[in-house]
Amino acid sequence: MLRFFSRQEKQILSLSVTRHLFSAAAAAAAVPTTITASSNLYSKYSFVPPPSFKPQNPNSTQPHSQSPPKKQPKPRYRPPSSLDRTGEKPVQSSLPFDFRFSYTESSTEVRPIGLREPKYSPFGPGKLDRVWTGVCAPVVDPKVGSAEDEKTVEEKRRVMRERIQGEPLTNAERKALAETCQRHKSKRQVNLGRDGLTHNMLNDIHNNWKHAEAVRIKCMGVPTVDMKNVCTQLEDKTLGKIIHRHGGLLVLYRGRNYHPKKRPVIPLMLWKPHEPVYPRLIKTTIDDLSIEETKEMRKRGLAVPALTKLAKNGYYGSLVPMVRDAFLTEELVRIDCKGLPKSDYKKIGCKLRDLVPCILVTFDKEQIVVWRGKNYKPSENGFFLTEREPFDDSNNDSDNREEENESRKGIPGDSDYDSGESD
Repeated sequence: MLRFFSRQEKQILSLSVTRHLFSAAAAAAAVPTTITASSNLYSKYSFVPPPSFKPQNPNSTQPHSQSPPKKQPKPRYRPPSSLDRTGEKPVQSSLPFDFRFSYTESSTEVRPIGLREPKYSPFGPGKLDRVWTGVCAPVVDPKVGSAEDEKTVEEKRRVMRERIQGEPLTNAERKALAETCQRHKSKRQVNLGRDGLTHNMLNDIHNNWKHAEAVRIKCMGVPTVDMKNVCTQLEDKTLGKIIHRHGGLLVLYRGRNYHPKKRPVIPLMLWKPHEPVYPRLIKTTIDDLSIEETKEMRKRGLAVPALTKLAKNGYYGSLVPMVRDAFLTEELVRIDCKGLPKSDYKKIGCKLRDLVPCILVTFDKEQIVVWRGKNYKPSENGFFLTEREPFDDSNNDSDNREEENESRKGIPGDSDYDSGESD
């Protein structure tokens, strides 16, 4: 045991001495020393440092010691602006009609009593060669033009439309085009919403006409109350032809002589202008009634059973005939408009007033209440589109039959069929 402990102590002592010597050597190496001996890289390897690495004296006049010129800072990026028209001429459009934000929801017969904003053109400053009056951009300057100029513009529009349309489509061609625009055949569609036929929609329709002869248009919301006006404005402003209609779905044909590269220039509106101020729809007292009678009629109108409930962005093409039929037996008619925006059912009430015709009573509690008046007479001359409008032309059918009969005369075996058909 004594030998074992003595050997172990000797090993521990030797290890401690070795560690002490190693730590002392490391500490001596860490102390900075000044080495006076010069490097032998220049003589042994012929190393010559490049000029950029040589020490430069700031007081020397050598060319390499001059500081490089500073780079000019780059100008700040300015994104392109559509309002910047420097050096550009105003756009000139050959379309022979006044430019409006909406062609179906604005009327030239009703004159506004004021404007909600200054007469800033929604096409941008200096971008259009027409003057913005706050409501429209007329094709004839109202300060210079006359009634003869307006007649000239109408004649120009009629001639342009006839030239683009060319010969009318036959029934077979019309049905084939209408079939290609159905939902299961094509996804190409233009939606017409609460703003009606807007000016920028004309550009969308012409863009679709680049790739197809006809385009499907889906009408929803307020404009569908008067579908006749929608169809008229579409044909008048696009110079096209409606060849199929089922409810709010229309198929608009571009014409035989339409050329996409010769399409008219349509300047786009950059923002939606504010609507002008029009006279109030609901007056304090209804015509020929006192204040007490008016209040009593409004209470009775809100208690009348609702004729129908309007859905948001629905099809309202049958609303006017329903109100007319109800007036045959009822004095007051109420239409439930819960869930519709206030501006929507006010526009619907305005259209009912002009189309039925009737007198608006109130818009309270999201309801439209109309009165037929004291001396009500059902209108007989009113024309409204049916649910599905036929576009077949009897003249085309007779011409097609004559052509088929002439072609069959030269085919053997068809004489018996022709004679039997004539009998």
